[in-house]
Amino acid sequence: MKVLIKFLILLAFFPLLLQAQQVQIAKDELVAMTPEWKGERFPDGRPKVSDDILKRMKSVTLEEAWATCRGAGFNYQYEGNWMQVNPEGVLVGRAVTATFFPGRPDIHKVIQDKGKTDGRVLAPNAWAIDMLQPGDVYVVDQHGAEIDGPTVGDNLANSIFGRSGNGMIYDGPVRDVNGMKEIEGFTAYFKTYHPSHHFGSIGPSGRAMNLNTTLVGINTPTRIGAATVMPGDVVLARDGGVLFIPPHLAQQVVETSEIVRLRDMFGHQRLREKKYTAGQIDTRWSDEIEKDFSQWLRDNKMNLPVSPERVEELLKTRTW
Repeated sequence: MKVLIKFLILLAFFPLLLQAQQVQIAKDELVAMTPEWKGERFPDGRPKVSDDILKRMKSVTLEEAWATCRGAGFNYQYEGNWMQVNPEGVLVGRAVTATFFPGRPDIHKVIQDKGKTDGRVLAPNAWAIDMLQPGDVYVVDQHGAEIDGPTVGDNLANSIFGRSGNGMIYDGPVRDVNGMKEIEGFTAYFKTYHPSHHFGSIGPSGRAMNLNTTLVGINTPTRIGAATVMPGDVVLARDGGVLFIPPHLAQQVVETSEIVRLRDMFGHQRLREKKYTAGQIDTRWSDEIEKDFSQWLRDNKMNLPVSPERVEELLKTRTW
């Protein structure tokens, strides 16, 4: 059922795929499918959320990001129950998506031949990796195959890290986990492990007896478990869960999180000082508390977990 659903999701792309003989979405189509993003884009049309927002996103919790996404009507952006390689810290970056289906020789041959014409090297499982930019996260729907299914091992993991300085979200099995653990700074979220490797290319004879994965989409919409992912989404992976934030919501997620963080710090401090009761802090704050909070921001702005400039911006929006 899971594979059938994934086939249906991308079925509309097949006529275009076969007509254009390419697997990567066209720039104008990607721009048209992300109309709410008004900022900078990569040359291929992928939204480019700023490095500053990505840096600040590392302090955001999954709960805070989830609340903002859900409040904007994006209810299917989270997926949990991951295995992890080097999970310390927080993985944040811009999504580059790749979608694989169970191997189908006729589609695969068209894609592989066009890739050679376009100058792509190696087997198709490396094509999206070759496109990674600094700060990207490789996001893969690998259709759940296990035996002979892994399309990434420690070689491609080194390539991912070398090109992006970041990690990957892999909805499927990986191999060479021990080798991945040796890549300092590389983080991988994946669903399962299997020691085999995929067969993802067709040889000179044109025969594909063991073909079991076919790349059908680079930077197309894809599905990672219960989440819908678009290229350019901001990946927030931490504490065993992954949330894919639409790029036009990234700044709102960060700024809302920063406000919540500051209010929590202030509230916790005042509770320890016994200045207010739990009932006063756990409900809508009175004008007296709001005034106290504003003064606390002014007094502590050089020692808070957000920049002094951000604190000044926040103070300008307050009437207390």
